[in-house]
Amino acid sequence: MRPLSIFLLPFLLLSCHQRERNCADFKNGTFEFESFVGTELVTTSFTRNDTLEVDHYKGKADSARIRWINDCEFIVTKLHPKTRNEQKPVHMRIISTSGNTYTFEYSLVGDDRNKKKGTVTKTD
Repeated sequence: MRPLSIFLLPFLLLSCHQRERNCADFKNGTFEFESFVGTELVTTSFTRNDTLEVDHYKGKADSARIRWINDCEFIVTKLHPKTRNEQKPVHMRIISTSGNTYTFEYSLVGDDRNKKKGTVTKTD
């Protein structure tokens, strides 16, 4: 019995570790997000306050309404959607924070099967 408890102890200690989540630090500010579109690495910058987000991507600006569920979760709804797909709100959840970055997961509201992840850097 003793060897088994020695083996399990490190796993129990590691599983109790909580990720840092200072989500309130990321409600307002200017941010950057890098992602691959095909094989091209593209950067999106955006400015967010409590209720509005303005994205800048490839020289074009787009705005969205932000509705905070709690300090770490919010819903993004485009103000001027151009397609039917853009009309669907996106649920964002901050998973962890570290310094001036946060890791998040997102999906269309009601579609929990197709969650994706990303990392955002606060630039101001």
